[in-house]
Amino acid sequence: MDAKTRTHTMRVLVACEYSGTVRDAFTAKGHYAMSCDLLPTESEGPHYQGDVFDVINDGWDLMVAHPPCTYLSNAGARWLFPNGGFNEERYAKGLEAKAFFMALLNADIPKICVENPTPSKIYDLPVPTQRVQPWQFGHPWSKGATLWLKNLPKLEPTKIVENYDYWCSNGYGWKDGKRILGKATSAKERSKFWSGIAEAMANQWSNE
Repeated sequence: MDAKTRTHTMRVLVACEYSGTVRDAFTAKGHYAMSCDLLPTESEGPHYQGDVFDVINDGWDLMVAHPPCTYLSNAGARWLFPNGGFNEERYAKGLEAKAFFMALLNADIPKICVENPTPSKIYDLPVPTQRVQPWQFGHPWSKGATLWLKNLPKLEPTKIVENYDYWCSNGYGWKDGKRILGKATSAKERSKFWSGIAEAMANQWSNE
């Protein structure tokens, strides 16, 4: 690739993604994007099935990472204190998840976005850059995504949807006296990332 072409094309690593949603959004903008996960990809496109740290130093310009949130998410924090006690085993797994999260955030890549739900305060993660919602990007759903950004601008909403519903049950299960069940019924559905946000990333970060 010559220097002229190189200034217009990025190498993008999408860590912890098997859906291809973010990878395909950047590919559509003319970039070389590769997803990476322990699982095989669900859609055709460049994908490394294995440990992200096998490929993290392969000369990427941008990384978008979705590290596992099971033990870090505030939604699961109640499991740390079952019956008034303290779940040491779960806390230890949370610390392992934090170490993985921080290794991604501190990777030697010029531009980084790490995405997760709102984390539990007990793990003392860095202050996030912003929080976005699918309904800000054309989807009729509420499911907050928290972003930690390195050398990237905040995402600007692209299409506000006024009437939206809950994709996941909220942490307390109730709002205005009504049970909040959410549409998602499986862990896979709850972890869904949204094409509208992915397209905004590709559109707004391509020229940075």
